[in-house]
Amino acid sequence: MAKVFTIPVPPAVVGRKRRERTSDPRYVDGQRLLVEAMKYLAKSDPVSNRSAIELISEHVRTRFRMSDSPLG
Repeated sequence: MAKVFTIPVPPAVVGRKRRERTSDPRYVDGQRLLVEAMKYLAKSDPVSNRSAIELISEHVRTRFRMSDSPLG
């Protein structure tokens, strides 16, 4: 019989430095542009532009999450 070993806590990596987080204005502007596009499409004709709004909305949901970082 084989034994199963579990490690409850991942080992600390020595020498790992955290980068300082700085915001990238292009990243924020890109999100703002997508939201403005959805607002424009919804205001002009929400019924016929519904599929375009859904496409942009899906892109925002899948590409930009709270855990995303403009640092890459």
